[in-house]
Amino acid sequence: MGKSPRHAETLMNRLEADVFPVIGHLSIDAVQTGHIRDIMLTIETRGASDVAKRAHQSIGQIFRFAIARELASRNPAADFKPRDVLAATESENFARVDEKDLPELLAKMDDYNGDALTRFGLKLLAYCFPRTSELIEAPWTEFDFDRARWEIPPERMKMKTPHIVPLSRQAVEVLRALRLLTGNGKLVFPGAKDKKRPMSNNTLLYALYRLGYEGRMTGHGFRGLASTILNENDFDDEHVDLQLAHMKRNKVSAAYNHAKYLKQRTEMMQWWADYLDTQLAKGRRALAA
Repeated sequence: MGKSPRHAETLMNRLEADVFPVIGHLSIDAVQTGHIRDIMLTIETRGASDVAKRAHQSIGQIFRFAIARELASRNPAADFKPRDVLAATESENFARVDEKDLPELLAKMDDYNGDALTRFGLKLLAYCFPRTSELIEAPWTEFDFDRARWEIPPERMKMKTPHIVPLSRQAVEVLRALRLLTGNGKLVFPGAKDKKRPMSNNTLLYALYRLGYEGRMTGHGFRGLASTILNENDFDDEHVDLQLAHMKRNKVSAAYNHAKYLKQRTEMMQWWADYLDTQLAKGRRALAA
């Protein structure tokens, strides 16, 4: 009820990809807790813990529906919680604010009165949600303004496969402003003392601390927020995971997969940037009140 057609289509795609191959051939009362656990652990192996949690939730909802209509006698998904099966994904180093706190955070980031490079870096962390090291170590040669793409080579990626970040209009605007400051050098974010080396990995983290978010938000936190919010707004799991560079890809297929679903991911990244701008406007109104 109240769900969009895209939500229904996305849910069915998830079930067909992850759930039906394991339990689709079974009668409903033949499904055991172990089947659901195995489904979740398989999903987790590709770095998609959020998807594994939603698989548990969806299966549980199906069983509750069936029980209410006397089509099933029990709900095996109710025997355990996702945290009983999945590895812990939260850590102090990856702290992040709740979605409801995002408007205030973005407004404070926008008003950051420290170094301009740091302020621009925070904006790009939000708009593009890369890993912090991927951002601060980036050379200008990785950015193509004409195609609105940021292409990161495999040697700079955690998964050691190439990665494409479609650039929203907002991200391109930030990068154009940055180019006026550092465009004559190799690095987008050179260090304050040695321009041939990137800024410190803690620069952006400490900026968040100065804004009052110590223990509440990190650079990595934008990745978690993007994952949660995009999935909750019915963007395809695989598109989100590919954009986060979570997908475990073998070297043979890496050159192909890094550009997979690029059109859909480009649309998703523009939606995300527009969403952040909407939240920023809310935060500005709240701080001005």
